[in-house]
Amino acid sequence: MATVMQKIKDIEDECAPAMAKTQKNKATAHHLGLLKAKLAKLRRELLTPTTKGGGGAGEGFDVTKSGDARVGLVGFPSVGKSTLLNKLTGTFSEVASYEFTTLTCIPGVITYRGAKIQLLDLPGIIEGAKDGKGRGRQVISTARTCNCILIVLDAIKPITHKRLIEKELEGFGIRLNKEPPNLTFRKKEKGGINFTSTVANTHLDLETVKAICSEYKIHNADVTLRFDATADDLIDVIEGSRIYTPCIYVVNKIDQITLEELEILDKLPHYCPVSAHLEWNLDGLLEMIWEYLNLTRIYTKPKGMNPDYEDPVILSSKKKTVEDFCFRIHKDMLKQFKYALVWGSSAKHKPQRVGKEHELEDEDVVQIIKKV
Repeated sequence: MATVMQKIKDIEDECAPAMAKTQKNKATAHHLGLLKAKLAKLRRELLTPTTKGGGGAGEGFDVTKSGDARVGLVGFPSVGKSTLLNKLTGTFSEVASYEFTTLTCIPGVITYRGAKIQLLDLPGIIEGAKDGKGRGRQVISTARTCNCILIVLDAIKPITHKRLIEKELEGFGIRLNKEPPNLTFRKKEKGGINFTSTVANTHLDLETVKAICSEYKIHNADVTLRFDATADDLIDVIEGSRIYTPCIYVVNKIDQITLEELEILDKLPHYCPVSAHLEWNLDGLLEMIWEYLNLTRIYTKPKGMNPDYEDPVILSSKKKTVEDFCFRIHKDMLKQFKYALVWGSSAKHKPQRVGKEHELEDEDVVQIIKKV
């Protein structure tokens, strides 16, 4: 383990001067791409060791996933994560003024707009978590399973903590508030590395792409860019284990700063100011969590009865067809499915008769007609 960590440190030390250069020539970009690929491979090796007896390095806390979505509270010790969990869910998580009060993962559930949202209070992260320090790997491994991450920051030193936590999560392959890179990478049997782009490139050229691919022992592949991609983007696609997660920066303890300081923080994107202790703006935070989770509520309508508006079926924004709806209710429902009647914004007329491929919208009402 120590040797891998030492290799990571050596490469980071080598990367720093190259990245500090304001004018990067092709040779620098080529060298930097190679170092970043080596770094990504070493980090993967550190977090998922191939040898036995590694202590389950890449495993998270054993908390059963429940509800319709999972939200994780990530932050340094004593920033108010436990207080937030207590106030939002009514679940008790020990609170104290000293650091590392929470030593394991505490789950709670928020019921909001008919959805059950599991909220996890993860132990305080420490700098160097991505390199195996403290319980950081368990914290970040669990964070990878979340549908949304709340980075809880102390209002007195938010920017410093924000950058450090982002660095830890990035090092573990979690990409915050980003979309997967719009590039295609396809291995092939022969023909070498074929590099094409539909836009002008300022970061990547054929030599850099070849250098990165050779680090992964890939000598034949087609690489197509549809945007001005960086070496990091290409490495993310080759690694294939990156998680793209929405993130809200929850700036806590705003009762301890001035109005002028609050106005400066207000310029941060994806930011929500709260005071967990005084219960300031917790409703605003819940609204923002709902928006970032982007869930779809579907109401069921049994034949000859009114729709059930009390207990909606919750679907994700990426899986919201009638087929997904049926599967969410019961896996065998599709075997008896004949067609569905839909009322709501996805229907052209009320009701519309649709098949299982029909895509539903938030607050649609659905009645399933079964085969006789």
